[in-house]
Amino acid sequence: MKKHTLSVMVENEPGVLSRVSGLFSGRGFNIYSLNVAPTLEKGVSLMTIVAEGDDQIIEQIVKQLRKLVPTIKVKDLTEMKSVEREMVLIKVNAEDSKRAEILRIVDIFRCKVVDVSIDELTIEVTGDQGKIGALISLLGRFGIKEIARTGNVAMQRSMQIDL
Repeated sequence: MKKHTLSVMVENEPGVLSRVSGLFSGRGFNIYSLNVAPTLEKGVSLMTIVAEGDDQIIEQIVKQLRKLVPTIKVKDLTEMKSVEREMVLIKVNAEDSKRAEILRIVDIFRCKVVDVSIDELTIEVTGDQGKIGALISLLGRFGIKEIARTGNVAMQRSMQIDL
């Protein structure tokens, strides 16, 4: 079983999210992350769905998604060249004696401190799963109080010239 990233363009109407997620739950598969937002086209939204499953199951889900009336387009980005990012907010303990070290880590990972209190920092990080996992691992020793994640957003890369 591997993770698949699906890009699903749908008409923005009530019940679409429920119908799409129902395809997964009806087959006993969990959605790892789900992100939905409007596109430039009025009345159209783009869903980025990350789910685990073998190729055959995901292929069946893609076929079922294409049959749903509000679905406009479905792409499995897993085997395509694509860009994937996630944004995470991390609230970490930051006592005076540890604050400088935390700020060095934040700088190395090109993060932003978005909120400060006497004994906490809230950090914003954007990147792929590897970068986010490494940062969480490093900050774990200071004591992470809270994490909020957006889930992946993804799009197929534009044509590139191989050199």
